[in-house]
Amino acid sequence: MRDAQKAIDDGLYIEPTRLTLAQWLDIWQSDYLLSQKYGTVKTYKTQIATHIKPALGAVKLTKLTPHIIQGFYNDLLANGRIVPKRDKQGKIIKKDGVAVTETAPLNAKTVRNVHGVLTKALSQAVKVGYIARNPCDMVDLPRVEKAQIMPLTDEQVKSYLAAADADNDYGDILKVILFTGLREAEALGLTWDCIDFKKGTLKICKQLQKRPAEAGGFQFAALKNDKTRILRPAPFVMDMLRAVRSKQAQRRLQAGDLWQDWIDPAKQYAACRLVFTNALGDHLHPQRLYAHHKKIAAKAGAPDARVHDLRHTFAVLSLQNGDDVKTVQENLGHATAAFTLDVYGHVSERMKEDSAARMQGYFENLKKARKKLRRSHHRRSCFCPR
Repeated sequence: MRDAQKAIDDGLYIEPTRLTLAQWLDIWQSDYLLSQKYGTVKTYKTQIATHIKPALGAVKLTKLTPHIIQGFYNDLLANGRIVPKRDKQGKIIKKDGVAVTETAPLNAKTVRNVHGVLTKALSQAVKVGYIARNPCDMVDLPRVEKAQIMPLTDEQVKSYLAAADADNDYGDILKVILFTGLREAEALGLTWDCIDFKKGTLKICKQLQKRPAEAGGFQFAALKNDKTRILRPAPFVMDMLRAVRSKQAQRRLQAGDLWQDWIDPAKQYAACRLVFTNALGDHLHPQRLYAHHKKIAAKAGAPDARVHDLRHTFAVLSLQNGDDVKTVQENLGHATAAFTLDVYGHVSERMKEDSAARMQGYFENLKKARKKLRRSHHRRSCFCPR
């Protein structure tokens, strides 16, 4: 009551029933997202500024109905948002100095993401008593078509490795991603203190996150699910990392005084040194990593492959070579084995053939055991005591 009285005295008090959605979203962002990760908050703010506020910001909280929200989602699916029209080179097309615009429909997954942000914001409004119930709980969401993953084939993997060997700057990190399943940011943030060559293990406990300069620039951040994991990659992967260590030592000598190890500006991991660096000790850049990968992938006959498809390739190769789902889940850092099954539950032709071969082997062994048992019974029946 004292806080409310002070707000009234200062001329800042707004009755809860008169709050618009835009006003509540501003309050929610500033007061109720303090415990969220930087990337999560950034995503929420983008969804709010790009989609929610322009369409629903002027609506009062108490007037926001399921029907209004349903119409909003339907419009996002049909018309999306207005964006500048671009030519084939990506440049904005202008007419009489004004940018030409067009509508860009959103896919079902993006609409569901918008719904997730709006639901969280309105759930908090329910908790603080501004509205009686959450209208987002009574809408129908579009069905998301499961995206088909596109792992590299065996031939493409061979070609990819050959092309990566020729890339002196980004080839090493791409090969390690391919054979460990690390996320891009996890590989970029891998430090030498997390590699145990004696035990043959990698400790994955942080990632390198890109932030705007005003927010601190590149710095270490927690993992996607805050769960540290220990990997035990194949011995040849550890050999790759030994070669990276030797290359880095040579580069350090060649650079001399120009060499400067990149240090996390947040100082949380100030003593850690990155595994993958450029020729002067600075961190690698995600955009350049992507560009190098696309060149290598094109040479391998997979021009549409993303860096994340290397992670998919590792998962599929692991399953095809006999790893159980739980092991693959732990290596990839998924929250649950159910999620891993959902992503990689489809059975490839090779896995079907292997399954059929195992069942055939089981049946052949069963036949041999039955024949042996019949012969044993026959000998017993033919035995005549004196």
